[in-house]
Amino acid sequence: MCWVSGRREGNLSGMFNYFGHILHYALVFFSSPPALNNRIVGGEEAPPGSWPWQVSLHTSAHFCGGSLINDQWVLTAAHFDAIKDAEIPSLVTVYLGRQSQEGSNPNEVVRKVAQIVSHPDYNSRTPNNDIALLKLSKPVSFTSYISPVCLAASKSIFSSGVNTWITGWGTIGSGVPLPSPQNLMEVEVPIVENSQCNSSYGGNIITDNMICAGLQEGGKDSCQVIICLPQFVIVCRD
Repeated sequence: MCWVSGRREGNLSGMFNYFGHILHYALVFFSSPPALNNRIVGGEEAPPGSWPWQVSLHTSAHFCGGSLINDQWVLTAAHFDAIKDAEIPSLVTVYLGRQSQEGSNPNEVVRKVAQIVSHPDYNSRTPNNDIALLKLSKPVSFTSYISPVCLAASKSIFSSGVNTWITGWGTIGSGVPLPSPQNLMEVEVPIVENSQCNSSYGGNIITDNMICAGLQEGGKDSCQVIICLPQFVIVCRD
């Protein structure tokens, strides 16, 4: 099961107040016990252009993903050192329209990060509100391979059983790296009630700011430590 961290309140000129309801947040899967590796398990290669809002964030190499939400802002997680401790935002590079981490990317556009704004209520000691906004160095033009995610309405309700999609470049199993050329992967999983999710993990880790998704029996998921990692994006679509 997975959760998506968000908030219903915030500032930054009202941006977090709006983005707190976006379904396309950083996604974390809790395996039992949680393992320090990020995965897309039971998935398959995503066709080029099928997830045009997916971005890849790099310093010296890919460290996480995120979602393009308009022509100059990306939504990602706040807990990464490159994000929360960034004194020089331009050290983070954003790759848009990327399909492969090792192969050719003819539809790719590259931007530096100009500004990093973490959620005002993010606390690194908890997984709550683990989101951040990255302002690109300059706007991007939309193409068939680069376009913003469709934002959920502010009071949207995502019921248990609704199918969602996870995308990313994580490992495909415990200790099994994504094989070369490391193309973008996708997997479909259903939303799970937060109460059931909390019951599965024996605590109150899942808050009202989060969404769970996954299969009770396993086999299809994305995995990471208990803290948010937007290596993956969770998406509801028809």
